[in-house]
Amino acid sequence: MITVENVTKRYRNMDAGAVNNLSLSIGESLIYGIIGKSGAGKSTLLRIMSLLETPDSGAVYYNGKRVDNLSQRELIERRRLNSMIFQSFNLFSSRNVFNNIAYPMEIVGKTRKEIAKRVGELLELVELKDKAISPISKLSGGQKQRVAIARALANNPEILFCDEATSALDPSTTLSILRLIREIKAALNITVVMITHQMEVVREVCEHLSVMDAGNIVESGTVREVFSFPKTGIAREFISALKPLDRAVGTADV
Repeated sequence: MITVENVTKRYRNMDAGAVNNLSLSIGESLIYGIIGKSGAGKSTLLRIMSLLETPDSGAVYYNGKRVDNLSQRELIERRRLNSMIFQSFNLFSSRNVFNNIAYPMEIVGKTRKEIAKRVGELLELVELKDKAISPISKLSGGQKQRVAIARALANNPEILFCDEATSALDPSTTLSILRLIREIKAALNITVVMITHQMEVVREVCEHLSVMDAGNIVESGTVREVFSFPKTGIAREFISALKPLDRAVGTADV
């Protein structure tokens, strides 16, 4: 479980905080969505939860143990149990698919044999077994995101954070990536935390969600609860703007 307790984060030249005395609990083995407009504070919250940033005040706990105040060495070890998928893929253009996925394992000193075995498993998981030696420049957007997902899973993380992971993709490719994330969560029993401004993404894949506005959580619940009985204007606005995702996945360039 991830618990954020009374967390505040402010940046220079901001009248209000990016995150304001915010508290949130996320259960284990869930796909949890955090939705909000640009500037709502969701990316800051994600960086705090993933230990990439330290809050100005408050605390972050993983399974009841405080983790935001770890020593530098302990922090590095703890971060290795987290992983992140980004909107922009962040792949190495100088490396082929295999070597992009291998990179996190090289950093922690895995042997070539261990790396080859794990990369093979991941290529099969993300359905890119025939792309191992392909250059990144030859891949579609959906394929690049599949490589990024495989790389994120390389060292068997406990928590997978997704930072607007589908925002750069077309609707049918988005749907195929969301299905992949759902399959990965089921197969690996990991916790997935997704931030997005796309209510379609939340509807398709998340089990619980929180709505952020001006650095605060203004509404939380199961997806069914929030969609059926939204309590805030911002939640109703997101729901009213829902667009259908293209379900013809077979025609997508993935």
